[in-house]
Amino acid sequence: MIAYLDLPAGLSGDMFLGCLVDAGLSLEDLKVALATLSMPDGSWSLRAETVMRGPMRATLVSVEISEDASHRSLSDIRQLIESSRLPMWVQAHAIATFARLATAEARIHGVPVEKVHFHEVGALDAIVDVVGAAMGLYALGITTLYASPVPLSHGWTDSAHGKIPLPAPATLELLAAAGAPTVPGPGPGELVTPTGAALLAQFATFVQPAMKLARIGTGAGLRDPAWPNVARLWLGEDGDEGGFVEIETNIDDMNPELYMAVSQRLFAAGAKDVWLTPIQMKKGRPGVLLSVLAPASLEASMAESILRETSTLGVRVHAVHRHEAEREFRSVQTAYGPITVKLKRLEGAVVAAMPEFDDCQRAADEQNVPVRTVYETALAAGQALLTPP
Repeated sequence: MIAYLDLPAGLSGDMFLGCLVDAGLSLEDLKVALATLSMPDGSWSLRAETVMRGPMRATLVSVEISEDASHRSLSDIRQLIESSRLPMWVQAHAIATFARLATAEARIHGVPVEKVHFHEVGALDAIVDVVGAAMGLYALGITTLYASPVPLSHGWTDSAHGKIPLPAPATLELLAAAGAPTVPGPGPGELVTPTGAALLAQFATFVQPAMKLARIGTGAGLRDPAWPNVARLWLGEDGDEGGFVEIETNIDDMNPELYMAVSQRLFAAGAKDVWLTPIQMKKGRPGVLLSVLAPASLEASMAESILRETSTLGVRVHAVHRHEAEREFRSVQTAYGPITVKLKRLEGAVVAAMPEFDDCQRAADEQNVPVRTVYETALAAGQALLTPP
């Protein structure tokens, strides 16, 4: 599934969560996932309500925290996330989002990244926003996120460092690093927060895709200005008439340690799949066949990424097409804790439920039981979600 963030009034972390919940993300499942973070009991809560923003109905997700005066570093936040039972994909993207924030703050204040101590964006509500957004994309099965140009406006706001101009310096740094297109905002004030900008920089490609629409999620901002303060998440399937391309290249002279980073870059740029195949090349040299499946509209950017990130001098491109089942992620309760399962849907019916192995492995390590035991328990729990024939 792909999604497009339509941003007529900007974006904040809670607006993003509102879009995801309005689009079908279970608030209870999200709470269960966030509860695996080592945050003090009673220090945070999450609630959703339907509100009106101008003539439009939207979902407002509110993150409420008790007093939190902590100034966390990037390493503090990384440790908090890595010690959770969140899926590895969620952990990796949440940490990468905070790394982007740390890099922006380091540029602004002229200090090394490891010396940055977050103030507003290191508070518990920002952590819930970032981790919740990553978990929401994962749970809804959104493999590629696109976004509209970003509306920016003028004004001033208060920060831990005193009054600062809008857009906030961190917001500008993040959007500049991502090469985000911008447009004038509908009015004055902070339309895009640093958290919102970091989420866009981490997850979004700034183009509008051809897509077959399935449903729309509308998230509300906390303020209610003269214009509808909403963001809209369009969900659906890739409708690009160009279909898909498979891009491949043979490599025999690159450090194997680099392939993981190359794969991550290609996935972040919109690849549907990336895989490696061992091959034998001329003169008997062992090599690697790097293959990428991507929408045809991204052929040029994918080829450019491969040429830039690897040692190859050229790539081959083949047109392909595919048939795809709809997927969704749910959390199921087991005797070993919550485990994420991937649901396979055909014509709306849930026909299969498979546990996420990383979740099972983590739970098995914590409970000191065989991973097979956890997997089979989660598989049995997942069967209860199947649609009866």
